[in-house]
Amino acid sequence: MRDPARSDRLRTQAAQALAAGRLGEAQARLESAVRADPRSAFAHHDLGGLHKLQGRLPEAETSLRAAHALAPDDAKTRHALGIVLLSQGRYREGWPLYDARHAIPELRLLKPALPYPAWTGEDVAGKRLLIFPEQGLGDQIQYARFAPWLAARGADVTLMCHPALARLFDRSLGVRVIAASGQVDFPDPDYWVMSGSITGRTGLGPDALPNAPYLRSGDGGPAASGGLGVVTRGNPAHTNDANRSLPPDLAARLLALPAAVSLQPEDTGAKDFADTAALVAGLDLVIAVDTAVAHLAAAMGKPTWILLPRLMTDWRWMEDRPDSPWYPSARLFRQPRAGDWTPVLDEVRAALAARLP
Repeated sequence: MRDPARSDRLRTQAAQALAAGRLGEAQARLESAVRADPRSAFAHHDLGGLHKLQGRLPEAETSLRAAHALAPDDAKTRHALGIVLLSQGRYREGWPLYDARHAIPELRLLKPALPYPAWTGEDVAGKRLLIFPEQGLGDQIQYARFAPWLAARGADVTLMCHPALARLFDRSLGVRVIAASGQVDFPDPDYWVMSGSITGRTGLGPDALPNAPYLRSGDGGPAASGGLGVVTRGNPAHTNDANRSLPPDLAARLLALPAAVSLQPEDTGAKDFADTAALVAGLDLVIAVDTAVAHLAAAMGKPTWILLPRLMTDWRWMEDRPDSPWYPSARLFRQPRAGDWTPVLDEVRAALAARLP
């Protein structure tokens, strides 16, 4: 017999266990919540989310599909299922569901109310196309590759971006670039699109992404001098920063590597990403946690080693693979266990030793 009240109590207890880091207890509570009320979309959703957090993608998909079948219009479940599918490289299925992000107020990814037709994949030859920015700086770098790709197909592209990216994009992409700051004027477009939706609109899968280097440092950058650029932490306001950034002792270990220099803006004095790109251009290798500088270096074609957490691994790095279809020059180093960076740094040191002549 269904017991919705008990299911809800178990979900609450699971949330408390999860907040305290007791993942096994949280999972047991959620599994019990599903048994108490198999018709609870919330219970299936929560269990799917916990599986995704821990990288168990097939189990996450099963639970989230059950939630989606019970509540097909729920934006959070559509978004979560989309992320699980994208994490598996199943772009054709995942991107339409991922668009539900704009209906989730907590994500603060609401679309602007622009009075122009949304681009849904139509022929862009001879059309004015506005790309509107969203999400973090790394996301904007990742999707900027599509501005020249669309321009090569005949579009007159206007790319809006965070001010810290404007100078870099303007010198690299060959399209009109506007810093999104306050009231912004732009040419009236024939179509417009959110940057995070472009991939889905193109219909391209992981094996067909435009992934040649597309960002450059510009003229006047330093001559190549060698060395190793290091980024050990990201924005502390990021929802997964506690998992993705290195603790101070391990950050110090990484910075102690031969010829290592910090690429943190507070250490380099860089005022924007164009300044950081000039520094990256002179390096042999960049090693970074999952932050915007990792995207920058890889988008420049620089050998880039990206250190990934076990918990809440971002969808774009996919599942258990050492490379990325988005960035051919990237190599991915993954935690074998949640919170354990020591094997990752040991693997990095061994890889560096193997790289030396």
